[in-house]
Amino acid sequence: MSKLPQAYRFFDISDYGRPMARFIANRLKHTWVTPIHVTIGFIISGLLAIGFILNHHYWAATFFLILKSILDAADGELARMKKTPSYTGRYFDSISDILINLLLILTIRYVTHASLLYALLAFIGLQLQGTLYNYYYVILRNMHNGDTTSRVFENKPPIAMKGEKQSRVNFLFKLYSLFYGFFDKTIHWLDKNAVKDTYWPNWFMTLVSSFGLGFQLLLIGLFMILGQIHLIIPFFICCTIFIFIFISIRRSING
Repeated sequence: MSKLPQAYRFFDISDYGRPMARFIANRLKHTWVTPIHVTIGFIISGLLAIGFILNHHYWAATFFLILKSILDAADGELARMKKTPSYTGRYFDSISDILINLLLILTIRYVTHASLLYALLAFIGLQLQGTLYNYYYVILRNMHNGDTTSRVFENKPPIAMKGEKQSRVNFLFKLYSLFYGFFDKTIHWLDKNAVKDTYWPNWFMTLVSSFGLGFQLLLIGLFMILGQIHLIIPFFICCTIFIFIFISIRRSING
């Protein structure tokens, strides 16, 4: 099941794992396995990738990074198939992502003996890039009655959905705000008028989907298996400039 109605779907280059994610979700649809269990699975996969990087087993690390991306899509697919969307799952997923991303960049920094400052700049760049893509994607989904567990403005705890506790949603929302508040506010400040736009051409969303986490992890894997792990940190620092390029393109599209 897609996050968008058919008429507004675009080719998402970061979502290459979706077919396998749907297969996994279909196999789990009538089992006791919940979307949260799948999220825990992608956490384990991400940690295994980090462990293999520490031991310089880059092919294995790449495999688990790609598996992590697939499971990251499968938890949402399973939630939609079981008709059990939740803010608990949405926040748990996002919090897990950012923590794994931080550990991943710090691990690459450790292996390559890179500067801690550069590693932190790469992490910030990685997150801002992903936040821009999510910001545009959530605007599009909310505009066309797509998946609604993600909100354009996460400024207060949402009302818990059926089957989840409000106290848990409130707690996870606070953690989400702690980890993502800076990135969300920065991107909104950079492009606050995006929420007013009604025209989001598919080619533009495909372009911006290069900032999606799935594609970012795939690039990290490619750098590793090509023996260029030392280029990962400077690459994501440099890619931050494309945030301003994409914002400029969006503004020119909508006048």
